[in-house]
Amino acid sequence: MTSFDVIVKDLQNLGLEKGDIVVVHSSLKSMGQVDGGANTVIDAILEVVGLNGTVLFPAFSWDPCISTLKFDANNTPCCVGKIPETFRTRANVVRSLHPTHSLSAYGKLAIDITKNHYLDTTPVGKNSPYQKLIELGGKILMLGCGLRPNTFMHGVEEIANVPYCLGDAKTYTIIDGCGKEFKMTVNGHNFHRPNGDLDQRYDRVIDVLEKGVDYFEGSVHNAKSYLIKAKLLCEKATKKMKVDPFYFIDDLNNIL
Repeated sequence: MTSFDVIVKDLQNLGLEKGDIVVVHSSLKSMGQVDGGANTVIDAILEVVGLNGTVLFPAFSWDPCISTLKFDANNTPCCVGKIPETFRTRANVVRSLHPTHSLSAYGKLAIDITKNHYLDTTPVGKNSPYQKLIELGGKILMLGCGLRPNTFMHGVEEIANVPYCLGDAKTYTIIDGCGKEFKMTVNGHNFHRPNGDLDQRYDRVIDVLEKGVDYFEGSVHNAKSYLIKAKLLCEKATKKMKVDPFYFIDDLNNIL
């Protein structure tokens, strides 16, 4: 089979279905040799969810936006890998307006999911596409990158109002897809400290989720991958953080 065929079959075996709304975190390198590279991976995911599905990738741009204090929806590249950047630049892909934690989307609900992100004052607030996954019954696909880069968990931290999540605010110049400029003030995350004091441990979601019900695990073109139901993750991780607010981080230097 071609790489495309293998990826399609593996994603279906993992539990991805027609009509799904899915945010994808990915590592192309972990998948081994993929004929056609990033575009083949994207095409396979779109094939599986079909015309009624919606696919999103992170288009995060904290580097360089934190230093420049400027975000251009059309031209600011994302800083989280080959597949997300390839997806971002595809025709008819829309991008939410956020200087550090935008997402790119394609599919039936792409506009609805991304359109209000500019209203948030935090990275993964109630208008973020990540939190929209909860109400829409969406899924999170961790494609060969492990569980630690699961940015959805930042939204859960915001919902649970944990004491470590948010840092200082910065005001950015935003340029939307039509060239219109406006200002957006956003609190940053409190993880990116000079000494790396806080270590995100979102791999611990395995401790609170039930395999085969809340999440599914398998191989996609040689890459160990996970498919997680967003609503169930939010419910169970929030419950855990209400008991232990620091469960999903390691405080390396005892600063909290």
